[in-house]
Amino acid sequence: MEQLIKEQESTAEIRAGRPVLAILTIEDDIQLFRGNRSNFSDLIRVGREQGFIVYVLTTKNLYLSRTSLKGFIFDEQQEIWQQRLLPFPDIIYNRIPQREDELLPAVKNKINACIKDPRVTLFNPFFFNKWHLFEWLRQSKTTKPYIPLTRKLMSLTGLGKMMQKHSFLYLKPESGKAGKGIMTITLKAEKQLPYRLKIQEERKSATYNCATITKLWSRIQKQSSGEAYIAQQGIQLASFNDRRFDLRALVQKNGLGKWEMTGIGARVAGSSSITTHVPRGGMIEDPEKLLISSFNAEQARRILLKTKRTALLIARQIERASGQTLGEMSMDLGIDSSGSVWFFEANSKPMKFDEPHIRQKSLERIFQYGLYLTNKKAGKAGGV
Repeated sequence: MEQLIKEQESTAEIRAGRPVLAILTIEDDIQLFRGNRSNFSDLIRVGREQGFIVYVLTTKNLYLSRTSLKGFIFDEQQEIWQQRLLPFPDIIYNRIPQREDELLPAVKNKINACIKDPRVTLFNPFFFNKWHLFEWLRQSKTTKPYIPLTRKLMSLTGLGKMMQKHSFLYLKPESGKAGKGIMTITLKAEKQLPYRLKIQEERKSATYNCATITKLWSRIQKQSSGEAYIAQQGIQLASFNDRRFDLRALVQKNGLGKWEMTGIGARVAGSSSITTHVPRGGMIEDPEKLLISSFNAEQARRILLKTKRTALLIARQIERASGQTLGEMSMDLGIDSSGSVWFFEANSKPMKFDEPHIRQKSLERIFQYGLYLTNKKAGKAGGV
């Protein structure tokens, strides 16, 4: 009992009226915890500048009944992570890095307990499932027009029906990340081997030409290894130097708890890649430059404005339909040759944006929204 009182007194001294944000991840036997360490240390640094106490918290060390918890802070002088006893967080920011980590029963139970506990404010509780995203966006008249035709990939018959409507399809794992496992199908009826299947590998793609849809289906099944997939109408995207590009938007909540565009970048597909992801050979570019090269300056400006408005509409609908508290998401949006905007993907755990101005703003916004949530919890008006 005496020990508990001492702990409460020491963490109260550390807090000294400051808001507390914990970055949630899972423990690791070798390196203490999992996740992007440079991202975590950036968050701790920017949080301190914004007047927060920030630390890394593992699900194992998250005890909902305690007033102080064991967390990790980064010592910049010594460049080491240190474990300390720290105040219970006002806000928990979920950065558990992998879907499989989040699905572990102990982790799942802890997240569900956080969602139910009135004392806890947790945002972005789960990774998105691709199929759920498209279902949510189809529910609203405002977001439905931006969705390519999307179906669950269940049978050869279903695939055949989609190919009658669209000769170019994308196949994506429902729980995929960073372009892993993506395939494309192109049907060229006049060819001797009319079905062309491209499979994304590390930095390039492998191609298989099939004589019949049955052989194509057999190759897809072998490649997908029983994983749940969706099939999606392929969109002929605008291109730059004969390489397709898409736009990567980061939307976050601001200090008033409203969705706002933090920044928009562009990614150009690698020479032999079917995705625009940088780790798979994609290239970072300026969105305006790419749009001007495909359209003209005035059209490019209009398309960018429309893309930003669309991203905010989509973020609001995803949050509403998911029923969860969300604070940020990145999304992949495509522009076709006529200038129409298409939604392809949203990620509730955005990776670091390489564009410095977007990166800095994204870090600051986490704490602007964090302060809004803290004030809301305390019954105060407004944020920053």
